[in-house]
Amino acid sequence: MSADIRPDHLTEPRWVRGLLLTLGLGFLALFLLVPLVAVFTEAFKRGWEVYVAAITDDDAWSAIKLTLLVAAIALPVNLVFGVAAAWAITKFQFRGKQVLITLIDLPFSVSPVVAGLVFVLLFGAQGWFGPWLQAHDIKIVYAVPGVILATLFVTFPFVARELIPLMQAQGSEEEQAALTLGASGWQIFWRITLPNIKWGLLYGAILCNARAMGEFGAVSVVSGQVRGLTNTMTLHVEILYNEYQFAASFAVASLLALLALVTLLIKNLVEWRNHKLLRDASLPVERPVAPSPATSAAVA
Repeated sequence: MSADIRPDHLTEPRWVRGLLLTLGLGFLALFLLVPLVAVFTEAFKRGWEVYVAAITDDDAWSAIKLTLLVAAIALPVNLVFGVAAAWAITKFQFRGKQVLITLIDLPFSVSPVVAGLVFVLLFGAQGWFGPWLQAHDIKIVYAVPGVILATLFVTFPFVARELIPLMQAQGSEEEQAALTLGASGWQIFWRITLPNIKWGLLYGAILCNARAMGEFGAVSVVSGQVRGLTNTMTLHVEILYNEYQFAASFAVASLLALLALVTLLIKNLVEWRNHKLLRDASLPVERPVAPSPATSAAVA
């Protein structure tokens, strides 16, 4: 059966396909393309000089550096945690395994604002550890460590959740074979497990990095929104907008939009590369066909 021939119950009229395509493209244009164009239009509305001045302002530059710092810390920590959690869940049987999976999914079900309030309850001046932290002059809430902790909480499921189904589908036959041949645990990880999960790991890292740079709710609660100190780019955009500095607000927002577009581009490249490798691996290997006697005679 040709790949273009589908069963009757899977065919649909041309007008249905056209309607679905129109609705899909219209939805994307209305909720994605139009807001994106509006951001860049408002950012450059008052000219290039105002745009450059907005993103080179001291407070804006501090927010940009803090956003990059938080992402640079959250990403490697989540990579280590995600690989370790996925390894433990997919390769071993132990008590509390389902509890661990539930805890990994917790940030997906808890509002980021609630997560921020939990950190305030724990590390705030009136929190459980507040008096001890004040006695030792350690600042977590309304300081950079609080921003980092809040970002870690909302981003740690992404890498693990990308790797767990991938490692479950791959199984552990290759690792067991390497173990029987005398390979050590590190050798098995570096030479077998890591190459098998590299694309899923990279995909999870992209999602984690995007969420780290764009997080607002939890960071807003624990940061205190101190200009030049604890404001990330998202918080700086809100402050500028509330102060009616619309051009500056949209200028910084355009940087976040650019980061989102770059992240989306990298994500699509990773998916394309992964699909290409899977497609190439599934193609049958062509074997040379022995020439027939007639062909051999003709060549001779």
